[in-house]
Amino acid sequence: MSRPLRVAVVGAGPAGIYTVDALIKSGAQVSVDVFERMPAPFGLIRYGVAPDHPRIKGIVDALHRVMEKPDVQLFGNVDYGTDLKLEELRQFYDAVVFATGATADQPLDIPGVDLNGSYGAADFVSWYDGHPDVPRTWPLNARSVAVLGVGNVALDVARVLAKSAEEMLVTEIPDNVHTGLATNPVTDVHVFGRRGPAQAKFTPLELRELDHSPTVEVIVDPADIEFDEASIAAIRSSKQVDMVVKTLQDWAIRDVGTRPRRLHLHFFHAPAEILGADGRVTGLRTERTELTGDGNVRGTGVFHDWDVQAVYRAVGYRSSHLADLPFDHVTATIPHTEGRVLGLDGSLIPGVYASGWVKRGPIGLIGHTKGCSSETVAALLADAPSLRPAVQPDPDAVVTYLKARRIEFTTWWGWRNLDAYERALGAPYERERIKVVDRSEMVTASRLDLTIHSGQ
Repeated sequence: MSRPLRVAVVGAGPAGIYTVDALIKSGAQVSVDVFERMPAPFGLIRYGVAPDHPRIKGIVDALHRVMEKPDVQLFGNVDYGTDLKLEELRQFYDAVVFATGATADQPLDIPGVDLNGSYGAADFVSWYDGHPDVPRTWPLNARSVAVLGVGNVALDVARVLAKSAEEMLVTEIPDNVHTGLATNPVTDVHVFGRRGPAQAKFTPLELRELDHSPTVEVIVDPADIEFDEASIAAIRSSKQVDMVVKTLQDWAIRDVGTRPRRLHLHFFHAPAEILGADGRVTGLRTERTELTGDGNVRGTGVFHDWDVQAVYRAVGYRSSHLADLPFDHVTATIPHTEGRVLGLDGSLIPGVYASGWVKRGPIGLIGHTKGCSSETVAALLADAPSLRPAVQPDPDAVVTYLKARRIEFTTWWGWRNLDAYERALGAPYERERIKVVDRSEMVTASRLDLTIHSGQ
């Protein structure tokens, strides 16, 4: 091919940008356009990571460097399936990679899950992260709250619920979220895990961060510190598991302090039913479990009712079905082999690829996506000589198409303008930024010339 290979990446989160990075670093002659539904890039980093996690948000610096490469363009505020479909993308690109992530909640099949006051963690995360497509208010009226799950998202949800609004002001938290948290009457947050401490899915750093707040007392019941043979093996073989367990053991044996809000970590409690009256949550029923020797648990038939007025379900994310693509509704992933998308009959769909959580499920930390993206890019480049060439490979062709459709897309330099705008909003209050929530305001700010460069 005498021209650069034209590749479209759908999704400007970590998986999408790591895919771009792998393409650029491959040494192949490539030109990459990234399409993102939000007016701003970075996906999970901007809309899935709690605002008081600046270390994780530091990943943005590395993603920035990728997106500033001369052979990369960003088209934000473009919704795949509505503004552009697969057939149209194939007109402009030799290959298309889908890296749309996982943003919906996994279902939890227990009685009472549909009561008012029973919430999916993904919805709450979208609210406190200022997602433009969710309501601006959240019903924070519970004194005692249950969080189901022992992964990092569960810890994020519990921590945001337990911390004071004033503590969050040092972050990029949107104004409407600070206003909502300021009226939060919560005194107790209970986090429940079905298995034991050695099977918890959170990471040591995220766990220890719970204890950093001057207003939150972290409490662990000594009766929940139990291990079987598989648990002991896991502790010995994994430094991460060992650090988590040691932290929990230390908390279990210390005296309970007097901080005004309490965050309880419970293990060996499987959610059995969300209790309610008059259509609202009034409690949570859990079944005590016990280890079976192999790291799994079984129910004991002993139940406990907890006095809570809200339940947050943090039991995992799942991807959504994308237009014109096959989808495995059991695994909530796009069928593939090494990133090559497969049709429902198992045959390859030429020129179409997947990367990230929509490819492999919501497994692993953000950094684990690099290997996944590299695998997909290796497959794409191996296929490149046999790919059907784009009909309109000129980079200006897609710009002309979007403008003709009157799609108000944003660009990389538009993001730089929005970034400067948000930082300017925060400057009078000595905050790094105040995140803009309204989509139209984001698009308008992207048009402002607040950086050293405008336009792309």
